[in-house]
Amino acid sequence: QVQLVESGGGLVQPGGSLRLSCAASGSIFSINAMGWYRQAPGKQRELVATSTSGGSTDYADSVKGRFTISRNNAKNTVYLQMNSLKPEDTAVYYCNAAIRTMVTMPQYSYWGQGTQVTVSS
Repeated sequence: QVQLVESGGGLVQPGGSLRLSCAASGSIFSINAMGWYRQAPGKQRELVATSTSGGSTDYADSVKGRFTISRNNAKNTVYLQMNSLKPEDTAVYYCNAAIRTMVTMPQYSYWGQGTQVTVSS
């Protein structure tokens, strides 16, 4: 069984910062990509940022220059540092990871439960 547990969401004023964390635990052989997605009310879930095990990163255009994804492979943890937050960043943020539980198994996509980020004055 694999679990992804997010933390760090909350209420912040425009221009403020938050740092999200997501820790993967359970029966894990290897983790490839880890990333963050978000879903605002009435909208589809969208990619925010991803990081491969090799260190490559990718960002949605809307967050480039403001958000930074990083990971600690030894702790199976991914982070999202969010700076210069805007009201349009308000959403539920979900962690995602491509995890192989055994060497003989293919990798599967796992999701966290989501953490609310609200940017408002």
